[in-house]
Amino acid sequence: MECARTADGEELKSLAHDAAEEVLLALLQNPNFEEPHVMVMLERLDLPAPVLGAVAKEGKWASSEAVRLRLASHPRTPKRFALAAVRQLYLFDLVRLSLLPSAPADIRRVAEEVILTRIPHLAMGEKLTLARRGPSRVAGAILAEGHPQAVKLALANAFLNESQVLKALAKPGLAERVVAAIAQHPKWSCLYNVRVALVRNAQTPAAAVADFLPQLTLADVKQIARLEGLAPHLKRHLREELLRRASDGDTAAGGSAARGIG
Repeated sequence: MECARTADGEELKSLAHDAAEEVLLALLQNPNFEEPHVMVMLERLDLPAPVLGAVAKEGKWASSEAVRLRLASHPRTPKRFALAAVRQLYLFDLVRLSLLPSAPADIRRVAEEVILTRIPHLAMGEKLTLARRGPSRVAGAILAEGHPQAVKLALANAFLNESQVLKALAKPGLAERVVAAIAQHPKWSCLYNVRVALVRNAQTPAAAVADFLPQLTLADVKQIARLEGLAPHLKRHLREELLRRASDGDTAAGGSAARGIG
């Protein structure tokens, strides 16, 4: 114990790997134990929670961005200290944390939420970077904002998923350019649920609606036809599609459904 409080040089590195919690806590009291040594210690996944808490409570280390990031991402950091560290991280360290598989899932989600609250206040360059390499919910939020430069980047983001694209399409007032970009995208426009959402969206170009409708199930076409407030061009396409299916022998109900539109 006393050795841990007074050690210097290479001995500090060795003691940072000691298995005893008491030794590690004593080591944190050593005036020679500095940030590089703390970083070595924080790489240990078996580090006891009391030691992580002691690091978090020490101002000279908790003021370091690198230490905060490791505290936030460590699976054994007590939750209150991890959350405090997350909320103090810089933007792109939050991005790193949100994408780090070894970090606790709830902490990664909080990191995403902190980023989302900052998006309205970010410079365009930062938004473009987030569109390109931010986590799924962040890329989806940037997509929904509709900035022309960001839309293409967000749709190409490897972390963007179908649920976020659908969420963007369901957003009231979504810019027409975003809907058109999704409708023309070689990846997203091929997904069945995205096609259904695009057909339902009043901003989707008429040509895309005409292309997608024959790919939908009759049940979905009829369900869309029952919606209120359909755009005139969509009503026309729905009526034509239902009549086509009725004439093809899909079902007699197709004809009656077509007559019931608008």
